[in-house]
Amino acid sequence: MISILLATYNWPQALKLCLESLATQTDRDFEIIIADDGSSDSTKQVIDAFKASHPISIAHLWQDDQGFRKTKILNQAIAAAKGDYLIFLDGDCIVQPDFVARHRQLSEKGYLVTGSRVLLDEKLTQGLLTWTAWDFSLFHSKLLSERLRGGINKYWPLKIKFGNGGWRDYQKFVWRRIKGCNMACWKADAEAINGFDETMTGWGHEDADFIFRLQRHHIKRKSGSWSTEVLHLFHKIQDQSNAAENARRVREKILAKAM
Repeated sequence: MISILLATYNWPQALKLCLESLATQTDRDFEIIIADDGSSDSTKQVIDAFKASHPISIAHLWQDDQGFRKTKILNQAIAAAKGDYLIFLDGDCIVQPDFVARHRQLSEKGYLVTGSRVLLDEKLTQGLLTWTAWDFSLFHSKLLSERLRGGINKYWPLKIKFGNGGWRDYQKFVWRRIKGCNMACWKADAEAINGFDETMTGWGHEDADFIFRLQRHHIKRKSGSWSTEVLHLFHKIQDQSNAAENARRVREKILAKAM
């Protein structure tokens, strides 16, 4: 079984779309663990309503709102996961119906997968948030017009999918295309490196640190592009005051390994 670790914080409208998109998966052998970094009761109401109307196994882990502590709640989610394979997803992302199936196709012992995303602009995002329910067919029917308008920043990766292959393998650690909103690894590998570094607080680079330590643990990185793309809803930029410090700490680990 696959465990989807779904990180969220105080955007229940987006979370609703995300959960509804997960309910449309062609591959149904998964559970959802919501890693909630201190959302208000409106998020709980969305989760409870979803649980009441869908048979998917779903757990809601919550911690006090004491600033950005995504690493801590994700570690709790890793510990709670019943699946042996973990997909990390953010609650501001909508997934395609084959999202779980594609990740399962790319899963391989000794590997982690860093997925990709399609950015949605503010106008398209606001329109989707007014939908009564997620409808991938309706969204897909408007892909070309939205690409021409600039509503999405990619078109072909949503139309053409490629399978597994050696061309996806990274030969060394690179910072590019690491997105914590869409990545996957084996639970045993995440536990072997003690999960995320909980001393990294505030937005920024906790995902790169996690990937670097997995690769240092001799886990190979595989690209999930042209297969696992998620639809990333537009939102204002997070407080990035800790980003530079977090990046510095990751670079120090990289330099230490090189030496």
